[in-house]
Amino acid sequence: MTVIGGGVSGYHAASMAVGLGADVTILEKGHDQIRALDEHFGNTARVIQSSEDSIERYVLDSDLVVGAVLIPGASAPKLVTKEMIKKMRPGSVVVDIAIDQGGCLETSKATTHNDPVYTVDDVIHYCVANMPGAVPMTSAHALNNAVLPYALQLADKGWKQALADNPALMEGLNVCQGEVTYKCVAEEFGLGFTEPQKLAA
Repeated sequence: MTVIGGGVSGYHAASMAVGLGADVTILEKGHDQIRALDEHFGNTARVIQSSEDSIERYVLDSDLVVGAVLIPGASAPKLVTKEMIKKMRPGSVVVDIAIDQGGCLETSKATTHNDPVYTVDDVIHYCVANMPGAVPMTSAHALNNAVLPYALQLADKGWKQALADNPALMEGLNVCQGEVTYKCVAEEFGLGFTEPQKLAA
């Protein structure tokens, strides 16, 4: 199994696979994240610097590939090409967790829980948008628990004071007073960017 991306989703996918006894490789770009993954997994999973060559090498050697790439505010890069999919073993499976951001495989297209899989070149694709929707109560409770502290700050202090007091809230501001205040979003759509601090002051 190869996991492309060692963030939260990739880490948990790799942990589950290691627990099931799979031979796991995690491809990650960030040096700090590589160190953290190395320390956590030790010799139970390989942690490899992600590159075009390493992606092709490990994807072609895998029975299961999980694409877990996230660039906040931007579309996921297409790291697995159509040519790589063609060269995979028939019956291999790819799971594109990044499908909500457009997917990180060139052959990805969003599917639903009612019709979750399709096949390209004898490779089974699972690209369900909003995968947590498979367990709606559990995911809703988890999301509520994560969001509630921020909602309370906004309700108690008002949005300007809450953003001034909490840098995490300020970083989460995407649009304010008709201006795009998140750089990746502005770049993705070719729009002007305004520093959030200027509008939230």
